[in-house]
Amino acid sequence: MVAAFALISAAGFLSIYFWWGFSRLPAEKWQIFATMPSKKTEPAGWLGINFTWYGLLTANAYLVSVMVFLVLMGTVGVSTLGSTLLAASLLACCVPASRLVARIVEKKSHTFTVGGAVFVGILITPLLILLINATAGVAFSFYIPIMAAWAAISVAYAFGEGLGRLACISFGCCYGKPLSGSSSWIRRIFTGRCFVFFGATKKIAYAGGMEAVEVIPIQAVTTVLYSVCGLLASWMFLSSNYTAAFLTATLTTQGWRSISETFRADYRGEGRVSVYQIMGISGAVYSIAAAFLLSREALVAPDLATGLENLWNPGLILFLQGIWLTIFLYTGRSSVTGATLNFHVHHDRI
Repeated sequence: MVAAFALISAAGFLSIYFWWGFSRLPAEKWQIFATMPSKKTEPAGWLGINFTWYGLLTANAYLVSVMVFLVLMGTVGVSTLGSTLLAASLLACCVPASRLVARIVEKKSHTFTVGGAVFVGILITPLLILLINATAGVAFSFYIPIMAAWAAISVAYAFGEGLGRLACISFGCCYGKPLSGSSSWIRRIFTGRCFVFFGATKKIAYAGGMEAVEVIPIQAVTTVLYSVCGLLASWMFLSSNYTAAFLTATLTTQGWRSISETFRADYRGEGRVSVYQIMGISGAVYSIAAAFLLSREALVAPDLATGLENLWNPGLILFLQGIWLTIFLYTGRSSVTGATLNFHVHHDRI
């Protein structure tokens, strides 16, 4: 009963959040969240540093993802210390990887790739859990079940990536192909449902030359698909079907990552099949093999009430606030846009 109410409530909240994002974020004013003066250039003029809605929405996505992970880990009896250590370790590896992999694949120093970060996360997660169990787990008397934890990570990622695509809409990146050049069946599906981006500083404008052009709303499709997948996989997890939850979340997200690139027009590296598509397919195959090897692990019945109670902890709340702020500052400080500011006094209000 608690699980059903929680999932239905989550679905309702996500529906409202997505409606707002799909209808508002393609507009020009939803790219820059705030600008901070950094260097004076003339008596009343300053150069500014832009902080973007991309960073704010990405921080929101990370926050929800980590919260989902902590709740699911709490349902199977993993201590708060063990859960936070695993979450922090994964973020410490995957967040830098999002920029490093983009630099290697796309030859760009000022962009991020969630696909590359996730591929790294898929590869290292079992080893990371084993390492934590053998070190901190022994020292502080806790144990992280590998299959249940990997399932929780996969479910959390599905939600995080789904919410994170709203950031892409705001920045105008990861954009779809023009509707006018698409096949007839694609035009039938998306006519009247396309995204039209405005603003010269959006990536679709300066990199793709498609400002004010109807494009396939591939970010929205990904958002909805991943969120529905997250809800379904959560139900499986809370029904003790950890392997099914893991495979549902992982195969859906990694499979769609490979398929969705055929609908995208942004640069994804050289070749007909991109490196990111190869990563997605490889991650899916690796996950199937790992699930087969780890599915014999002893099961622990989940208790959602316990997982939710674990969040009501001052230390954990500060940890979550720290994650939000770190991600916002890391991804939100724009290095590809600039600003010129001019300050003045309203003399009629003195």
